[in-house]
Amino acid sequence: MSILFSPLRIGGVDLPNRIAVAPMCQYSAVDGCMTDWHRMHLLQLAVGAPGLVMIEATGVLPEGRISPACPGLYNDEQQALLAEIVAICKRYAAQPIGIQLAHAGRKGSSDVPWRGGRPIPVAAGGWSTMAPSALPFSEKWPTPVAMDQADIDATVKAFAAAARRAVDAGCDVLEIHAAHGYLLHEFLSPLTNTRTDGFGGSAEARMRLPLEVIAAVRAVCPNDRAVGVRMTGSDWSEQGIDIDEAVRFASAARQAGADYACVTSGGIRPDIPIPVSPGYQVGFASEIKRRSGIVTRAVGMILDGRQAEKLI
Repeated sequence: MSILFSPLRIGGVDLPNRIAVAPMCQYSAVDGCMTDWHRMHLLQLAVGAPGLVMIEATGVLPEGRISPACPGLYNDEQQALLAEIVAICKRYAAQPIGIQLAHAGRKGSSDVPWRGGRPIPVAAGGWSTMAPSALPFSEKWPTPVAMDQADIDATVKAFAAAARRAVDAGCDVLEIHAAHGYLLHEFLSPLTNTRTDGFGGSAEARMRLPLEVIAAVRAVCPNDRAVGVRMTGSDWSEQGIDIDEAVRFASAARQAGADYACVTSGGIRPDIPIPVSPGYQVGFASEIKRRSGIVTRAVGMILDGRQAEKLI
């Protein structure tokens, strides 16, 4: 019997198989609202009968979006459109639908990839970005504003509010994005967090905001749903997050209410090379699962069913 096509329970959610469609940015939203493109895109994925379909990174605040063309979940119109899309997917397919809740931090206010993905100035329709410390993504990017306590509190509340909206819209899985160099990853990594207050310095202090977000989302999520965190297994830098620190974060995330961790890597700085090869991130997921006890999802160059079956 195939393990890949065996069921799995995560939190309060039953997956019919172990295949998850990863959240894929479509850069097709208008004012944070999903469009007919999202209906078509997600429905065609859902009818393929994977175990889980994840909706792309969705900003919990206007300035939390990666680009002006990314979806958000901070107003009623956005919630209503999301609910329509979730409902149509569930009308024609039986698997759970998840959504990735995100804040892009210093990597926000960027243009769409086919126009180069460069930062958009405020004068051209972009916005001022925030981060744990006033360190730009690269010398070609603007310097973000270092967040104060009010900004941090507002971010936690925004994640919780977006989670409530996602639950009301019918989403079964809520995944908190804390990887790929976005805001929560920026707090976690010593490469981007040079704070000297209670949110910086030690690994425990750097974990504080992401863990507060996980706890806040868990608090508004019913028991019949699942909460996950997308996290990094490595910054691919000796000065950054390594597997030991990743295991510590995964363990703490589990205690804070996360039912699973989707383990990826990299993205914290553009100048750090990543040794991409088939299954290159799977070892991080395996080690995190073994040492923390949390359910893990592996991603990155998993190219066919035979490889996936062997990895499981």
